[in-house]
Parts: sequence; structure tokens; C-alpha cells
Amino acid sequence: MSNVYSEDHRRLQDRFSTRKLADRLEELIVKSTLDDMDKAFIGSRDMFFLATVGPDGFPTTSYKGGDAGFVRVVDDTTIAFPSYDGNGMFFSMGNIATNHKVGILFIDFENPHRVRLHGEASVSADDPLLASYVGAELVVRVKITKMWINCPRYIHRFQRVDSSRYVPRAGCDTPLAVWKRLDAVQDVLPPKDVGRPEREGGQLTMEQYMEKLMKGEA
Repeated sequence: MSNVYSEDHRRLQDRFSTRKLADRLEELIVKSTLDDMDKAFIGSRDMFFLATVGPDGFPTTSYKGGDAGFVRVVDDTTIAFPSYDGNGMFFSMGNIATNHKVGILFIDFENPHRVRLHGEASVSADDPLLASYVGAELVVRVKITKMWINCPRYIHRFQRVDSSRYVPRAGCDTPLAVWKRLDAVQDVLPPKDVGRPEREGGQLTMEQYMEKLMKGEA
């Protein structure tokens, strides 16, 4: 009995004559613990894609970025990562608090490789790891339920140009997000950001912001 495939998966596998192959792959690569190679790969990533389930039952995907090592391997079955300042919606974090099931995709675009991970997540403002993450507001821990490597053949090869200047780092001030300079949001900024737009370039109209966005200056 498979722990991965439903009857709908089976119907497609049978249609394309891949049931035996799918079963073999489940035997070979699907697991619930991290080995040394997995730990090294995950620990070297500076980004990943996080899938959560919204209050309407629809899945949603979010990009998460940081410096290499911002995803920590806690033990053979658990990883953790920080939640930094965002747009204030706390959409992914709120989803996790409601529905703990998550999917994570780690990708290396320079040396094509990817790992898919499913797990049960929790989010906390009191996690003992919080103090070790500069600028983090929350910490997410994911207990792995299953994971496997994915075929890398369709990964487009990209070369990394630079790290985001917005990633919080020790010893330097994190710049204000450019969209927080929008004149339309000044009356609803959280207290920690009030006054910063005037100190960091001034307010922007939506047109000015979109111009910066299209130039890659946001």
C-alpha cells in the first residue's frame, strides 16, 4: 500500500504505464528523515518556495529568501527557518497557524538539483532559535512527513548575481522596503516604520513606485 499515491495518481500512472516505475521511485527516494547530503544541501540554500493552505482551502506559494544557512537542520526530521518583516499580511504564517500542512521546494539553479519536502509546521514568537536570527519576527519549525529528490532536467540554469540588501544582518541597518514609502500606506504603517520614509528617500506615488519596480530598484 502506497503512502504517496491516491487512486487518481494510479489512474494516470496506468494510463501512461508508469505504475511500476512510480512504485520503484517511492521505494528508492521517498523518506521521512534527512541524511548528511540532504542536510548539507538544505543548509546551503539561500531561498526556497513555501506552499501553505489559505483559509479558503486554496493552496498558495510564497518565496522565502535569506542568507545561506537561514534554514536550519534541527535534527534528522526537523528543519527551522525565520519569518522576516514582510507586507504585514502574515499570510503564510497565519495559514500555518490554522493548517499545519506545508510543502517546501529547495532548488539549486546553478548546479541543477531540487528537493521536495512535506511536513507539519508550527510558528512561534517564543522559539529558542529566534534570538539567533537577526531581524526575525517569528520562527517556523517543520516536522518532516515525507521528502524526496526531484529530477532536475527542467531546471533552467541561472547564475546568482547578488544577495538581497533587505536580508537582516548583524552590524548593519536593514533598509526600508521601497513599497513602504508609498503615500497610500503612510497612515497605516506599523509604529516601527513611522517616519522612516521621510528619512530614507521620501514618499512615492504608485506610479513612481511602479517605475522603480520595473527597473529592479524596489
